[in-house]
Amino acid sequence: MAEAVDRALRTERHLLVEAGTGTGKTLAYLVPAILSNRKVVISTATHALQEQILMKDLPVVTQLLGRLGVPVRAAAMKGLSNYVCRRRLSEALGENPTDGSLLRIESWAKESESGDRAELSTLRETDPAWGSVLSSTDTRIGATCTYYESCFVTRMRREAEDAQIVVVNHHLFFADLALRNGPRGEYASALPPYDAVIFDEAHQLESVATDFFGARVTQTRCENLARDAERALVAEQGPLGSNSRDKLLFDMTGEAAKRFFAALGGARSGVDRRALLATDYDEAVVGAEGRLATCLKALTALGLSSKTEGMMQVARRASELRDTLERIRKAAEGTEESAWIEVKDRAVSIGMSPVELGPLLRSALFDRVSSVILTSATLSTSIAGEPSFHYVRGRLGVPEAADECVVPSPFAFETHALLYTPRDLPPPSDPAFEAAAVPRIRELIDITKGGAFVLTTSVRAMRGFAEALRREPSGHTILVQGESPKHVLLDRFRADGNAVLVATMSFWEGVDVPGHALRLVIMDKIPFAVPTDPVLLARSRRIEAEGGNPFTELSLPQAAITLKQGFGRLIRNQDDVGIVAILDRRLMAMGYGRVLLGSLPPARRATKLPEVRAFWDRNAPPAAVP
Repeated sequence: MAEAVDRALRTERHLLVEAGTGTGKTLAYLVPAILSNRKVVISTATHALQEQILMKDLPVVTQLLGRLGVPVRAAAMKGLSNYVCRRRLSEALGENPTDGSLLRIESWAKESESGDRAELSTLRETDPAWGSVLSSTDTRIGATCTYYESCFVTRMRREAEDAQIVVVNHHLFFADLALRNGPRGEYASALPPYDAVIFDEAHQLESVATDFFGARVTQTRCENLARDAERALVAEQGPLGSNSRDKLLFDMTGEAAKRFFAALGGARSGVDRRALLATDYDEAVVGAEGRLATCLKALTALGLSSKTEGMMQVARRASELRDTLERIRKAAEGTEESAWIEVKDRAVSIGMSPVELGPLLRSALFDRVSSVILTSATLSTSIAGEPSFHYVRGRLGVPEAADECVVPSPFAFETHALLYTPRDLPPPSDPAFEAAAVPRIRELIDITKGGAFVLTTSVRAMRGFAEALRREPSGHTILVQGESPKHVLLDRFRADGNAVLVATMSFWEGVDVPGHALRLVIMDKIPFAVPTDPVLLARSRRIEAEGGNPFTELSLPQAAITLKQGFGRLIRNQDDVGIVAILDRRLMAMGYGRVLLGSLPPARRATKLPEVRAFWDRNAPPAAVP
């Protein structure tokens, strides 16, 4: 892998690399990236992986290369929302000079070197004051801002400019890429110029990029704009009278947004997220949108009449918001983008997502950056029993000339792992499935004496299994996603050694529990995407219109990669031994099951519980023997 990455960087080529667990993937791209003497951005899926690279992997590489006289200059960049915006803080204090939370933030910001929220221990994590002073792509002015030289984001960017290796996460990278391809271009970008980019956990790119190349409008976004406009005007002119024309405009904007989203919410269906259709724009919705658009037009004019950076930015934001609302309505009427409406906790949001992401990434990324390297432990799917990058190439617009490399895991799955796929449970669509699955889960937990992840494809199933397991205590601690922060649950799971953690999709990947604490992974179903998701439906229709099969070209490869991620939670080092159980009989009964099974590591197979027990009795490590 290191040779392939080195070659790609030296010859300015694109590269796809699947590197199995335990291959040393991170070191295999860090060393050639440093030795290339090129400016390289390394983009990771999560802050946790970003921290691992910075605190664990880079120090090792720095020490090794230092012996050869090779210096390592690296910097990290977090998402903009992690940093306080000095301009917004000043405006917020101008409006509320005695607010305790704002004063604490101000006191901290005067002493902080980074402006990173993680350092601010005196402010509650849920304190709404932070939302009014954080940096964002929406509120960032750029080089013309009065606070530009003292800006924490500017400082972060300059440190990154001086570094050869810049470690970011996917969200920041694509926020920056969307800014570069937006109306303000390089002017408002967050990342410094770079020569190459390496994406770790690249299987997540389509999901993240879809968000940033789409758009979302919420009532809160509109209200925040009105609030920021009032603060910026107060900073320019002083306090506003309660009956002043400008004050009334700000209040009217918030009220218009409230009425518009209330009207849309009345058109909701029984699902949380669905397609937004032209028929949703009835007379009440059209009228409410028109009043909101009028307010946004007035905000734009007000901002343009001022010469201050804050009000000029208000004008830009109001104009962009008005244009976005119009684009979403046109998408609902039928365009190249998929419009949707989402209702969560009574909060309504509308948006649009690109149906075809590949062409966008081809022009914005692959045609612009000389070397793009995508790597993950789960980047390929199985075609005729062989790993293939066909799916990820098509979804992400990877050029045909891009090189490929597959590095298998060094772990002995054939002897250390068992895949249990029962045939005797009802199909997942059967109402009796959950009731039949619970005793099977209990039996599996009894075999390994705990140390289990029970991974579900829905919150409803997670809650159902958790309640059933707690109803008849087995002596094992039952942990449930959502009852504590993720890192707290994982710490408790590791410390206990015999616990059972019931969780849903966020635990299917990015979770590392090596050793005896995790020895059983149970998945309730094949993780097919929600079939009613409007973006999935739009992409499926596009594939059908082009003569393809959306199930085999979209749904099945997606499920294969997610299933492989779930399996990957089990064997994390060469000494690990364990069992993966997938309780979905379709794996064995349906023809597509062969494709899914072919994408998984080469573990032993079993379909009956006595076979599972026999495997564990023969192979359980000493720590697991009672």
